[in-house]
Amino acid sequence: MLKITITKAPTEQRWVLQGRLTQPWVSELRLHWLKTHRARQGRACIVDLNDVTGIDQSGESVLLTMMREGAQFIASGVFTTHLLAVLAQQKTEMEDCDGHHGADS
Repeated sequence: MLKITITKAPTEQRWVLQGRLTQPWVSELRLHWLKTHRARQGRACIVDLNDVTGIDQSGESVLLTMMREGAQFIASGVFTTHLLAVLAQQKTEMEDCDGHHGADS
């Protein structure tokens, strides 16, 4: 099970995730993320993962999407902080590929 709590303030939107970031709950998180896209405009988005107890590949995928769209993460567990570092590296590599058009274009 995954509990999603979203708190809105003038300058930020804070998401607190509690439980397992796995299917079928990842689909619910992705849906909430898409639905709140407009509300995030101009606000920092902080995602608190301190109470997440497990993350599968679909969970990693949604976190990478959120990261690419500007979310910032809070995490204290060894696995989660390591996973976020790996995802940040993947994000950087994706951006490098997206921005590279070659010198002979």
